[in-house]
Amino acid sequence: MSQSTSVQLWNKSFILCLANNLFLFVFYFAQTTILPIYILKDLHGSLAQAGLAMTLFMASSIAVRPFSGLIIEKFGRKKTLFVSEFLFCLFSVAYIFADNLQVLLWLRFLHGIWFSILTTVTVPIANEFIPDSRRGEGMGYFVMSVNLGIVLGPLIGLSLIQPLSYALVATILAAIVCLGFVFCFLIPIRTAVTPKYTQAKKSLTVHDFIEKKALPVSVMAMLVSFAYASIMSFISTYASSKNLLAYASLFFIVFAISMMSLRPFTGKIYDRKGPSYVIYPALALFSLGLIILSQIDSLIGFMFAAVLIGMGFGSVQPCLQTLAIQRAEPQRIGHATSTFFTFYDLGIALGSILLGILITAQGYSVSYILCAVIVLLSLVFYKICVSTSPKIR
Repeated sequence: MSQSTSVQLWNKSFILCLANNLFLFVFYFAQTTILPIYILKDLHGSLAQAGLAMTLFMASSIAVRPFSGLIIEKFGRKKTLFVSEFLFCLFSVAYIFADNLQVLLWLRFLHGIWFSILTTVTVPIANEFIPDSRRGEGMGYFVMSVNLGIVLGPLIGLSLIQPLSYALVATILAAIVCLGFVFCFLIPIRTAVTPKYTQAKKSLTVHDFIEKKALPVSVMAMLVSFAYASIMSFISTYASSKNLLAYASLFFIVFAISMMSLRPFTGKIYDRKGPSYVIYPALALFSLGLIILSQIDSLIGFMFAAVLIGMGFGSVQPCLQTLAIQRAEPQRIGHATSTFFTFYDLGIALGSILLGILITAQGYSVSYILCAVIVLLSLVFYKICVSTSPKIR
């Protein structure tokens, strides 16, 4: 019997997958939060250099993402997981010794490569231990481990960087991610049969990089993540323009809690009723939250928008990821995951750049209203291009 057909969701292997993913993202979000502080105060760098450290990580991650599915197919999930996580941990330890800006920038670029491969392969591995009848619920919990990282990472990082040196904080964070690696040795990952790369196959095709059946869902994810970039990249500066900068961190806490609050329910609705019962109301909430955010003048409105956006985006994102996986054949799950995250990351990158230009030219309100319209357009795209496509599994 396949491991994924087991009726129990909270099995030992699935819990270990969640723990590994949680520790990985606690490290990621903690380092993302404290690195600008380290660059500015200890390395005497500029804001532009702090931004470059973030950009280099994302650039290498996005560049490698389309190749991740091919890497998983060629080397297998188990080998890809252990090699990518070992190297990710190795570079995590290297932050302890990164005492000049040039070394740190190179480290960020190289680290992003293994982050991309690792976060791609963990999805199909976790999927092995989720029962078919509880796929939406299981992937919802898996994505929730990322959201916990969003909350715990900055909280741990900012709490430790004040009384301790960066090197000591980096040591603690490296220990956390290495502990997650230890959990991997306890996960019974099946060695899947992978196709042989014979001499007859002389050239690569689009099929080696993209899972076409996951493409409509992935394009929709790009539209949604484009709108989400307005939150991730600009909510702090928007809060500052409204004299609410002191509450920007509270916005993210409320946002993350709202995300997680609906996960147990939306996953079950997805499995029992279907994705449309989650996606339509979730996109409506996300769009409404962006509209309210565009018009806020008080803390109450700011927090209310955080609740709506958290519930909306937090419900739709794991549903789309699950849909992308379900569109693919079992042996192509790695490619489906790679395709999904390639478009998702692209949406974040394009949103950060284009919305930054639009905000400079037209202001925040116009930009957030535009994002609300894009979210509504993604709903139309879902109705026409995604909901009509049959699931493979």
